[in-house]
Amino acid sequence: MKKGRNELLEEEEKILAPYAVGSRNPGEREYPEPEHPYRLPFQRDRDRIIHSHAFKRLEYKTQVFVYSEGDHFRNRLTHTLEVAGISKTISKVLGLNEDLSETIALAHDLGHSPFGHAGQEALSELMRGKGGFEHNKQSLRVVQKLERRYPDFPGLNLCGETLLGIMKHGGDYETSDLSDVRRDAGPSLEAMVVDSSDEITYSAHDLEDGLESGLLSLSDVKELKVWKRIEDSLPKTNPSDKDSISRSAGRVLLNLMVSDLIDNIESRLQEHSIQSREDVSFAFQNQKKLVQFSEGFQIEFKELKSYLFGKLYRHPEVSRMSERGKETIFLLFKHFESHPESIPESYRNREEEEGRMRIICDYIAGMTDRFAIEKLKREGILWFPY
Repeated sequence: MKKGRNELLEEEEKILAPYAVGSRNPGEREYPEPEHPYRLPFQRDRDRIIHSHAFKRLEYKTQVFVYSEGDHFRNRLTHTLEVAGISKTISKVLGLNEDLSETIALAHDLGHSPFGHAGQEALSELMRGKGGFEHNKQSLRVVQKLERRYPDFPGLNLCGETLLGIMKHGGDYETSDLSDVRRDAGPSLEAMVVDSSDEITYSAHDLEDGLESGLLSLSDVKELKVWKRIEDSLPKTNPSDKDSISRSAGRVLLNLMVSDLIDNIESRLQEHSIQSREDVSFAFQNQKKLVQFSEGFQIEFKELKSYLFGKLYRHPEVSRMSERGKETIFLLFKHFESHPESIPESYRNREEEEGRMRIICDYIAGMTDRFAIEKLKREGILWFPY
């Protein structure tokens, strides 16, 4: 028997915890639309994100290793899907809205530039004093303005709670009407779970990719405090089989972090008597963090992040790739400044409203790694091999 909207809403309410965001209160869309007969609001948002151009381009955007370095390393799309999976798992266990968590996770990196964090650094430098660039703000810009899939409105016209979840707290969002709401109400638990899932995912999988690539040493990793936890849970394998250990270590670490986070969230919710979305907002306003690791794991996690930053993200080989990516963006940006005719018309049409620097930034931020490299070739700009 086909289930209608009301039946789906009633089923959802039976399984959601009282502090979850329900589909009856998704936050208004900027442009009013009739409700779908059998898809709930956050399910529609999720589908709009998946069908967007920005989401498709994530496949060829760098996580740590550029696409030319190998087929088995994470890219921005696989990272996004992994964050969505972990967010759904945590949300399901805690009685949160899985659809909302998944939707926020799928959108959280839509504004990321090519060439990973090196690309963001380049655009931030180029846009300093001109409105700046930060990929979280760009993600919001993508879904509110830059995507053009619907004739009746710009962007994807997502629900208010979805937009609030995409916004990172502490970010400067003066141009968004949601700024005051975000500042007062704070993020939903679903949004907090996505933020933590993002950190969990890239830490575990960057460790695995770093070991598999040979850029990280297993002997160094074994010096980390968290390794004792990992080692106790590793399957009994041949100690000389480093590939198996590397792959297992990332998976085991992932499980350890997710389990610790779930247990600690549950304890924090009980400790602060969280019974509603309003209670979540009150805790936020009083600087009570509800989504975090246990005290002991926080120390170990901080050490792990510091290790990855120093040994992987600043590794000479990764730095070499990063510098090439930054140089590519610098060259493209300067070229478009003096040759605006090379920018697609859909971007040039906004130049009078937003200025040339912003439309160039939007154009480059939306590029994939390989498109940016190909654009250098086609425009006849100084080229170096990747």
